[in-house]
Amino acid sequence: MITVNSDPMPHRPGMTIQDILDERKYIFRMLAVSVNGQVVARKDYKTTVVPDEADVQVIHMISGG
Repeated sequence: MITVNSDPMPHRPGMTIQDILDERKYIFRMLAVSVNGQVVARKDYKTTVVPDEADVQVIHMISGG
C-alpha cells in the first residue's frame, strides 16, 4: 500500500509515477511529484519505480495574480 496525497492506494511491483498519474487521472500538464520527500523530474515519471509504503505527493502548479 502507498499513499497518494494522503489517500491509500494499492501498490503493484514495478509501479511507476506515470502509472499512478494515469490511474488517478491526473491530466494537468503542470505537476510536481515527490516520492518520500524527494522531488522527481518530469522526464523520469515513466521510469521511476515507486516502492511499497511510499508517500507520494502530487501538486498542481498554478500561477495567478
